[in-house]
Amino acid sequence: MPRIEVRLPEAGRRLDVLLARLLHDNGLSRSAIQRLMSEGRVLLDGKVAKASTEAGEGQIATVDAPEPRDEEAIVPLDLPLAVLYEDEACLAVDKPSGLVTHPAKGHWDDTLVNALAAKGVPLSVGTGPGRPGLLHRLDKETSGVLLLAKTDRAQAELARQFKERLVKKIYLALVWGAPAQEELEVDAPIGRDPKNRKKMAVREGGRPAKTAFKLLDVLPHASLVEARPLTGRTHQVRVHLAHVHHPVVGDHAYGGYLENGLPSALLRKKVGDAGRFFLHAHALTFESPARGEVTVISPLPEEFGDLMEAFRTHG
Repeated sequence: MPRIEVRLPEAGRRLDVLLARLLHDNGLSRSAIQRLMSEGRVLLDGKVAKASTEAGEGQIATVDAPEPRDEEAIVPLDLPLAVLYEDEACLAVDKPSGLVTHPAKGHWDDTLVNALAAKGVPLSVGTGPGRPGLLHRLDKETSGVLLLAKTDRAQAELARQFKERLVKKIYLALVWGAPAQEELEVDAPIGRDPKNRKKMAVREGGRPAKTAFKLLDVLPHASLVEARPLTGRTHQVRVHLAHVHHPVVGDHAYGGYLENGLPSALLRKKVGDAGRFFLHAHALTFESPARGEVTVISPLPEEFGDLMEAFRTHG
């Protein structure tokens, strides 16, 4: 583990703030430094330091920093992963809910990319280090079809299709309530939520976003809808459903945590214990550089059917 030693150039500042500025080029943010401090890995003149400690000019801060991670070194993960389609150019897999798409902070070794590495599937360079073959992504809790490129030539061609909105996507979502119309198109711009930068929101000045919805099945308290995003904004289906007051069941970020209002204790428990929000990437249609037009379908996961039956029986 590398040890960084730095002489403090000024006094009167919180130690975590000053170190974050001094060690920025070492890849250490203020939150990372605070975490190291909580682990006793930051010393000031040889004594364990706290984040709120006031810095003194000339004092020596010693930081036991984590080893730099090679983002291109992917650790194989032995994990069952269903292949829905494969040809010489591309591969489509059935991503389960709960699996992160690619390595990132907090999930370096337990992602779909790690599982593919264990299978030894040849993939393109992808969208960057640690992201071989990737053309798009699904949120951790979203299940369903994920398409990957096997060659760099296929990567370029398929990436063009995504960019030009030639790839057709169909999602299935279990939502609270039921839309009044059987078919509905939401045309509302999406941008970063000014109150929470980790979320998206319908907002003036956002990027154009359009989704077509179709009501498939009405249940007590909930319904199953088909969503066809006509643009490709982050969290688009989830945000547009919340915008029309039918958020995805279990989607805490966008208002889908409504089980306290359910009349049945059993139903409340089933929704609360699901451990996911109920959005599924059901189908993807694209032009394979090797085989022409392909439609890949992922069947609705069992937990959807189980919860829908619970709504019918106990709603």
